[in-house]
Amino acid sequence: MFIPNNFKIEHEAEQIAFMKKYSFATIITAKNNIPIATQLPFVVNDTSDKLILTAHFAKNNEQIAYISKNTSLVIFTEPHAYISPLHYDKVESVPTWDYIAVHAYGNAKIITDEEAKINALEQMILFYEKDYLQQWNNLSEKFKKGMMQGIVIFELEVTELQGQKKLSQNKTKEERQRIIQQLKSSPSKIDNDLASYIQDTL
Repeated sequence: MFIPNNFKIEHEAEQIAFMKKYSFATIITAKNNIPIATQLPFVVNDTSDKLILTAHFAKNNEQIAYISKNTSLVIFTEPHAYISPLHYDKVESVPTWDYIAVHAYGNAKIITDEEAKINALEQMILFYEKDYLQQWNNLSEKFKKGMMQGIVIFELEVTELQGQKKLSQNKTKEERQRIIQQLKSSPSKIDNDLASYIQDTL
């Protein structure tokens, strides 16, 4: 990803926190030099010395055949918004788009051990809706087994992280304050979230 120096996310901890907050991401893998992609919810685990991303494909997804043989790119992005030049002091200004994105590269491995697969699913439940765990535990083994047969779980060990936050840092404090006010007054939660990130640059 092209990252101008003043937009670069320097600290890995900040990148990981963003990935956890906006964990529905796109995984891209090459198939015969042509990119294929799937949108998936990921579990981001940084409790060891490795950064591991866990998710699962539908069983018939062709991307499964390529994730172990090739480096994949997982793109985490959100929030983002159009920024009008009406906020700027100079009349000779153009529109832009503010956003945050983290790119995670790595090689994936498919989890085949049954106990490890169950553990991975339970970690996902705990990450997204821990209150559902009790209902999950009460489901029949027949149902669980059938459900498991329809998915392929994988882990991707991250080998490189790239992060960018383009938040109008190249504009004056007054210009950014006008942008923040506009985004805060928007009915869109995405705009509101972006306003908070821009606020942090002041």
